[in-house]
Amino acid sequence: MRLSPDEMIFWQHGFFKLNATIVFTWGLMVVLVIGSALVTRRLASGMHRSRWQNFLEIVVSAIRKQIGDVGLRQPERYLGFLGTLFLFIAAASLCTILPGYEPPTGSLSTTAALALCVLVAVPLFGIEEQGLGGYLKSYLEPTLIMLPFHLISEVSRTLALAIRLFGNMMSGTMIIGILLTITPFLFPMVMTTLGLLTGMVQAYIFSVLATVYIAAAIGSRQPPCEPAT
Repeated sequence: MRLSPDEMIFWQHGFFKLNATIVFTWGLMVVLVIGSALVTRRLASGMHRSRWQNFLEIVVSAIRKQIGDVGLRQPERYLGFLGTLFLFIAAASLCTILPGYEPPTGSLSTTAALALCVLVAVPLFGIEEQGLGGYLKSYLEPTLIMLPFHLISEVSRTLALAIRLFGNMMSGTMIIGILLTITPFLFPMVMTTLGLLTGMVQAYIFSVLATVYIAAAIGSRQPPCEPAT
């Protein structure tokens, strides 16, 4: 039983290794890019729309509403980043039904990369909203003594994001592997279904936490804007 897709090596030359984490991560990104291109190539603005477009609009509207509910006043500005985070983690979990596939989010390197994306995005959105001076000033509030505590908070919550996602994904894989050795038929099917549900929940939690961090960075305290009718 493998604890991480890093242990599955496809090719190695010296120190260079091509493991399942790299292969499945890039493969998943390629599938998402091609899929999004195919779904959005023939968008219609009239009453007659394809089923794929209706499904796409439901997903985008739901993500946009969730971003607005958290407190960000212009959800469309953050939709690309936060929506991509959610779709990547959700797709990584849903693909576990494929034989031989292991979710790259089961690797600490992938979850750390996702958390670092949030770490970089938070100050970028904060600077865009408040300006460089206004954002840096928030680290000195209410007094200069709080500066190291604010810096520690930035690092610790990023680390918490990575460990939270990694722990939940790895634990599901371990449970399925243990049950597979004990009862190789019924329980693994049940746990696989539960793992899919857990993966979707983790995608939602990760995206919501990223949204909360961005909202805190830009100092958004106004109520969310009403959706356009």
